[in-house]
Amino acid sequence: MSAHSTNAMEAPARLREQQLELTRHLRDPEHVAAPEGIEDRRLGIYRELLFNNIRELLGGNFPVIRTLLGDSRWQALVRGFYRDHRSQTPLFPEIGREFMRYLESLPELEPPFLGELAHYEWVELALQISEARTDAIAHDADGDLLAGAPLLSPLAWPLAYRWPVHRLGPEFQPAMPPDAPTLLLLRREADGNVRFSELSPLAFRLLCRLGDEPQLSGREQLQALAGEAGVPDDDAFIAQGRQLLEQMRASGVLLGVATA
Repeated sequence: MSAHSTNAMEAPARLREQQLELTRHLRDPEHVAAPEGIEDRRLGIYRELLFNNIRELLGGNFPVIRTLLGDSRWQALVRGFYRDHRSQTPLFPEIGREFMRYLESLPELEPPFLGELAHYEWVELALQISEARTDAIAHDADGDLLAGAPLLSPLAWPLAYRWPVHRLGPEFQPAMPPDAPTLLLLRREADGNVRFSELSPLAFRLLCRLGDEPQLSGREQLQALAGEAGVPDDDAFIAQGRQLLEQMRASGVLLGVATA
């Protein structure tokens, strides 16, 4: 093999190593030296541009966390994410999910509700950009919710948290979670807006059951729910359950009953 061929093969390897050196420096300029031969003024532009873009993008995804932590703590948290996390996707809409993965990897969070608050803030965007379509699902919008299998909308997500995430902010930062969980329903409405509402434990469990065992009829779901709650599945309970199912259909949480 000629010297020319050897040099040609080595060139891509050198280029890749230079790119890795530059990337490592941009991620952690305080501890990793810049590659030789690049003007620091030019590097400074890249350093500020890349980090500031990530910081502003995350700030838009997690405005409550940003406000709650304040500028210096928020900057430090983003710097840690930027420096240490290896994202599984290059897509900008997924950066919020990557930030949550980073928080999950940390041995301790301060404040301790930070992980759940991040999920609460992220999930709104996740539903906002979800490509799920209700018109692509076979269902009877006017079907009998007791005789048929109630169909949960893919744009309605029941959520459970240990912390009261919907109330957290600079003025409310509890040191311990309450005894009862926070149960929420997130739904995307016809106008495209995403809204949260609180759920009773019974409504939350019913929605979870509809997602877990979609083949059961509404009556079977309510009978099973009564068994879990330790109450009789009499006519009064079934009637109350039907009313709840009808309210869910009216608000778009249920599409109707499955037809396939």
